[in-house]
This record gives sequence, structure tokens and C-alpha cells, in this order.
Amino acid sequence: MADHAEGLPVAVVGAGPVGLAAAAELAERDVPAVVLEKGGSAGAAVAEWGHVRLFSTWRDLVSPAADKLLAGTGWTRPDEGAYPTGADWVHEYLEPLAAALGERVRFGTEVVGVSRRGRDRVVDADREEQPFTVRVRTADGREERVLARAVVDASGTWASPGPLGADGLPVPGEAAVADRLSYRVPDLGDPAVRARYAGRRTAVVGSGHSALTALVALADAAERDPGTHAVWVLRRGEVGDAFGGGDADQLAARGALGERARRAVESGHITVEAGFRTTGVRAEGGRLVLTAEDGREPDPVDEAVVLTGFRPDLSLLSEVRLGLDATLQAPVALAPLIDPNVHSCGTVYPHGAQELSHPEPGFYLAGMKSYGRAPTFLALTGFEQVRSIAAAIAGDHEAAAQVELVLPETGVCQGSGLPDAAEAAQVEAAGGGCCGPTAGPQPVEADPGAVAGAGKNLRAHRET
Repeated sequence: MADHAEGLPVAVVGAGPVGLAAAAELAERDVPAVVLEKGGSAGAAVAEWGHVRLFSTWRDLVSPAADKLLAGTGWTRPDEGAYPTGADWVHEYLEPLAAALGERVRFGTEVVGVSRRGRDRVVDADREEQPFTVRVRTADGREERVLARAVVDASGTWASPGPLGADGLPVPGEAAVADRLSYRVPDLGDPAVRARYAGRRTAVVGSGHSALTALVALADAAERDPGTHAVWVLRRGEVGDAFGGGDADQLAARGALGERARRAVESGHITVEAGFRTTGVRAEGGRLVLTAEDGREPDPVDEAVVLTGFRPDLSLLSEVRLGLDATLQAPVALAPLIDPNVHSCGTVYPHGAQELSHPEPGFYLAGMKSYGRAPTFLALTGFEQVRSIAAAIAGDHEAAAQVELVLPETGVCQGSGLPDAAEAAQVEAAGGGCCGPTAGPQPVEADPGAVAGAGKNLRAHRET
């Protein structure tokens, strides 16, 4: 980067857990930074799923640099063994962290484009010598240009949920019935939300943790509100291992959640529609009718909860030269390490600035957005990502290359989003952690040359 860019700040997109951690890492290295957040407060996206309990304990949800920064403010660290909800994470950590970062964080500032000053995507001449231009739109509609020496996009994927269609596209009719669809786990503790689903028939589309959480919540509602029923719409041909392995599941809490879903199906509160690849939806008689690829049309439902994953919004990066994997839309070097088809708990290989870099020097994707369409992510991984990125930006390439990830004995994989004493007992019986009892924190180390070959054995755990 040319000398005239050295005094410019690093632009961090998003004031979520990873974006704020990046700002804390940069602050520790005395590198000026500006965090650009579309929402009006820290963790705005997290707040939208504030009713969901995280898979990790507080021990794994506070970045080391943020911990140091907050220590000087009189902040009290929450109980390390407790599992917070999304709302707890926001109020007890993210909001205090944003306050500690002070004027570095700008709320109500939406990033609408990133490029190089005076250079569109095609132009090579003196490209690397120019600072980044970050185009923003403020809450009052003003447009501004922020110059930056580097850009860290930690804006996440929350705003881009997957559609109803099995082919990854919205099905015909999806937009027309949007008022009857939800792409988030419903908060049935909210009376207004509960009224929407109580005593009604709801389709839940998806097979991941979010879908299981929604199914169990609706089954619990059925115990209180007669007539409440869920239809579990699965693209796969059969339920198979969607419930997990129960007591034998390597992820004890996943097994516990799956067992609750299994019991709900057995109780009659949930009907399973397997091998159902949705190709259309229409309103009929005030209800919704889903159509499958094979022509099936189950009994109409009143609502549909679509939980088919998330994908990155890359539209604001159209003028940035990205190096993305064709399948996952994750950085090319990272993609083999996060294959969502194979899971091995505790083998999340360390990765940092090198794996997260792009053909555009000084630009990085971090956090959930760096995983592209891979459905899992771990906050600890994001914290290590931005530690390495901050070191690289500061010119400390030795520290940037020394990427390490320590997986604690318990807490990484626990939690289902639904607090339950019986579930907690099942987790404890399984050894307290995702991988059974261990002697203590386990460092994960990998030879860089072996990482790509081992990529098929890797999968992290999404916090939600």
C-alpha cells in the first residue's frame, strides 16, 4: 500500500461478534479502524435471534482482545460456564464492547459498495497503490465515501436466508405469499408470535439445528395450544440421521435435541414429509399449498417456516477481485477445510489471513461470511481469524502466520437453542463436551501441507 494510505483506517463491515473483535484486535495494535454497521446498535443481527440459546458457553464467546479492552472499563465477565441467549450476548458483551471502542463504531451506516480509488474491477494500473473506497449510505439517506487502507468484511449472512425452492431459487408463488412465510426460528415466547402459530398447522422446511429447534418449539406449543401441528418438510428421502445419534451421538446436545424432535414425531405433534423437493407454493382458501417435484401436495398449512440455510450477499463487492470457491462461495484456500458434507468434531483446523486473503490485497472476508454457504461456524474460529488478519494488516506477518485454535473440553458443541433440564443431564452423561471426556483443552495443530488433503474431515459448529 502506498505511503499516503498508511494513515487511513481499516474499514470493518459489521458490528457483530467478529467485526467488533476485529476492531478490538486493531485497537490493541494501535491501527486506526472504523466499524460500519447498518443497524442502530451492536449485534443488530444477533438481536433478531435473541431468544435462541447458543451452542457455546461464555468462555468461548468473548474474544481475547475484547476481554483486554473491556477489562479497563470495569466490565464484569459473565459466568464462563453459562450458556447465553443471543440477547444475553448482545446486552452483556457486544454493547459494552462497542461502547469501549467508542467513536471507532458508526451505527446507521450501510456499506453499499467497495472498490479501489479511481479503479474499477478491470483496471490493473497502480491498483495496489490506491486505497479502498467504501461507499456508505447513512440512516438519513446521505451517501459518503470512506477511504481505507484495508477492508475486513464481517457482515455475516443473516440478511440472506435460503429460499423455499429445492434448487436454491425462490419457487413460483413464494413472493406472493411472503406474509405467510418466515425464514427465522419463531420466538414462541412472544405472545404476538405465538398467536401466529398456536392452534394452526405449520410447515417447517429444513433439516438442520434451526429446523429441529423450530419443530420442538412447535411441539411444545401443541401441548399448551390444542390444534397446533407441524409438518416437517425434508428434501432428503428419509429422516435417517437427522435426529442425530441420541445417547451415542458425538454431539451430546445435538442428540438430546434430536431425541426431543423424535419424541414429538412419535407423539403425533409432527408429521414428516420426506423426499419433498418444493417446486411451488400457492394460496388456496386462506391457506398454503406446497407442491413437490414429484407432484405431491400435502394437506394445506397456515404458515411455513423456511430454514434452508444462508448465503453471502456479494453484491456490495462487485468491484473487488475475489477468489471464491465455485461451490461454497468461500475463499478458495478455506473452502476445503469447511466441507459441510463431512463432520469431525474437534478438528477445526486453524486458519487466518493467508487462507482468507483474495487477489485484492488488503481485502478479507471474516466470520460467518467467510464460510460462504457452509452452514456451520464457531465464534472462536472468527476471533482467531481476525487476530491473524489484524496482525497481517499491521505488518506483523510472523504473528499472522502463527494461527492456533484451542478447543476447550466442554462448551464448543453444546446447547440446542432450547433450555431443558433433561437435555442438560444427557449432555453431562455423555461427558460434558462434544467429543466426550478429555484431559483438558485440546490444541488443534496441522501441518500446512496436510490441511488441504484433510479438508474433507472438517466441520465447525454454528453458534445458532
